[in-house]
Amino acid sequence: MKGFETYKTLEELDNESKYLVHKAKEAAHHAYAPYSKFYVGAALILEDGTLVTGSNQENASYPLCMCAERVALYAAASQFHGKAILKMAVVAHKKNHKELSAAASCGACRQVMAEFEERQRKPIEVIMHHTDNQWIKCPSASSLLPFVFTKASLNEPG
Repeated sequence: MKGFETYKTLEELDNESKYLVHKAKEAAHHAYAPYSKFYVGAALILEDGTLVTGSNQENASYPLCMCAERVALYAAASQFHGKAILKMAVVAHKKNHKELSAAASCGACRQVMAEFEERQRKPIEVIMHHTDNQWIKCPSASSLLPFVFTKASLNEPG
């Protein structure tokens, strides 16, 4: 995958990325996932070093659920307005499992992440646990969504 970096173990990641993964793991413990039993945590770091975390929050009416990534992003926007997001880590595990499960952000989260990048005019690096113990570092959130829908998509031609 062009532009993506792959790591065989967590230990191969840089210290800041490992720290974010650790914080995302902690955040996953705060997930409310009685239906899917899939606990997701996200951690992001802002340009001033502030850490923001989020976890998935489910609801019996499934469309009302909120993914960990969006919880963290919206918390950052509401609590630390105007501060750019540099990097985000996303992890997941199944109920009663200590080992992580592969987790990639859903389409809705990718769209929201891309919108944040557009707003701040800076890429957000994304770290995700892939298969087995493989980790992927993506150069930007929009690289996860190649045909992103942006503000420009809403403008009429001419």
